Amino acid sequence: MDETKYSGAFQIIMNAGNSKSAALMAIEAAKDGDFAEADERLREAETEMRAAHQAQIDMIQQEAAGNSVDVNIILVHAQDHLTMAILAKDLAEQFVELYRQMSEMKQQMKQGNDTN
Repeated sequence: MDETKYSGAFQIIMNAGNSKSAALMAIEAAKDGDFAEADERLREAETEMRAAHQAQIDMIQQEAAGNSVDVNIILVHAQDHLTMAILAKDLAEQFVELYRQMSEMKQQMKQGNDTN
């Protein structure tokens, strides 16, 4: 196998997978009320997503420069990973915010009950 032929796709798969995992860990941390951890995992997801995007941009620039990029099942798989990771990160941001709001509301309700 010509590894250079697939290196960009494998880079996208790796970074997108890491981003998706970090996004899902952010949701779990927020669900447990650990918002510092959730925020850290969201930052990690963003960093990994940027790396995946950069690998994709490098391939696009290579193609634009006249150096053909082979479209193969591994590249299609990489693009699928990237799409799902973007969705996971976007949704994780929303879930973390919802859990944060729920936690604040619970605190307010508890404080209201403590004064009665």
